[in-house]
Amino acid sequence: MKTIALEAFQGLNILLMDKAISDLEIKLMAARAERETVMKDTIISEDLKNVELTSRRKYLMVIGINTAFSSRKRRDSVRATWMPQGEKLKQLEEEKGIIIRFVIGHSSTSGGILDKAIEAEERMHGDFLRLQHVEGYLELSAKTKTYFSTAVSLWDAEFFVKVDDDVHVNLATLGMTLTEHRKKPRVYIGCMKSGPVLARKGVKYHEPEYWKFGVVGNKYFRHATGQLYAISKDLATYILINQDVLHKYANEDVSLGSWFIGLDVEHVDDRRLCCGTPPDCEWKAQAGNICVASFDWKCSGICRSVERIMEVHEQCGEDKNALWTTNFVQTTRSSNSGKIHMREQA
Repeated sequence: MKTIALEAFQGLNILLMDKAISDLEIKLMAARAERETVMKDTIISEDLKNVELTSRRKYLMVIGINTAFSSRKRRDSVRATWMPQGEKLKQLEEEKGIIIRFVIGHSSTSGGILDKAIEAEERMHGDFLRLQHVEGYLELSAKTKTYFSTAVSLWDAEFFVKVDDDVHVNLATLGMTLTEHRKKPRVYIGCMKSGPVLARKGVKYHEPEYWKFGVVGNKYFRHATGQLYAISKDLATYILINQDVLHKYANEDVSLGSWFIGLDVEHVDDRRLCCGTPPDCEWKAQAGNICVASFDWKCSGICRSVERIMEVHEQCGEDKNALWTTNFVQTTRSSNSGKIHMREQA
């Protein structure tokens, strides 16, 4: 009798385990299905709804430029420097597989004057990705999570990049930098740092959950600085599938780094992604080491970026033809088509 009871008990355990596995598989399938049907969401701009999921092409990278309602002048300064416009923006997608969008959610009063202003700007430029997210400085971690989840749902890209709207970027150099890592399934690329966990209230970057990081005075785990970083498709998909259970810390860059703790992820510390403004990036360019991104650490972006980003572009930008002559299929810089040149000075 004991043997029969034991066998029955073991059989029940197997059935329960099989059911648990089956439930998990169903949840994963549902998450993947959500990724394929997110296009139907009314909050996504009309031009993106026209993407055919069944015949989606593959892209090299999606670049999301994080922006705010109050940052119209910053967006225009980016459009006037490193971000192609009009037909060139479409050509960039079709010929080079590079998607660039300003990323913004909605105001707390949906349909109000702030949202209408963005809608008018979108009609003029066609370069926004609207998120199902309510904008707010304290909501940057949630916005980052929503951006990656939305972007990986819309575009089948190898890499997903986040950059702030007061940073200068050399697109060809960024593309060639990422192609060096395209064979790595789970890669997290940026300027890695480990700053102090700020426990005192009232200071900038205060961390309310400082106690989770040990004794007061401890530092954060390594994570990429928030001005510009890139993650591979598998990591963006991980964020999509697990977005409901990923914890948000006070600081957006810390939150992203925390989501990859415990995963088999390669952290790439590449200082070309965090050069200073002239003369730093200018000297490096003259030495043949062109920067991917330039900004001022003391301002967490280019100080007075609206006034100064053109100067950075002229002094530290790659050659104006580099983006269109670079072959991103190449995984090394040895061929002439893969070389990056400094912008010609007037």
